[in-house]
Amino acid sequence: MNVLVLGASSNPDRYAYRAALQLQQKGHSCYLLGLKPGEIHGMSIHTVWPKQEDFVPDTVTLYLGPSAQTVWVEALIGQGIRRVIFNPGTENPPLEEALHAVGKECLQACTLVMLATGTF
Repeated sequence: MNVLVLGASSNPDRYAYRAALQLQQKGHSCYLLGLKPGEIHGMSIHTVWPKQEDFVPDTVTLYLGPSAQTVWVEALIGQGIRRVIFNPGTENPPLEEALHAVGKECLQACTLVMLATGTF
């Protein structure tokens, strides 16, 4: 599955870092999108949304708080994304409503728990 990690960080103490590693280990294709460029286990952290011809995410897993999400609202709504996972601390009811209105699945869940329990 194509997964975009929004809020990726090269800091190994961050949950986004751990999620990117586990997604890769479980065989998912990842695009890491962060505020600063970097790298996680050979995967580049990009600072711009991927072009449609380069990567089409099925799922976006959020690791940005609501105020930092505003930059990405248009991309989240306008792209062919199937679902968005709001990890703890990223909950944003207005964004969830906007995503639901255009047919996107929204989950308030933890990507790490979902991967560990086989529910991703």
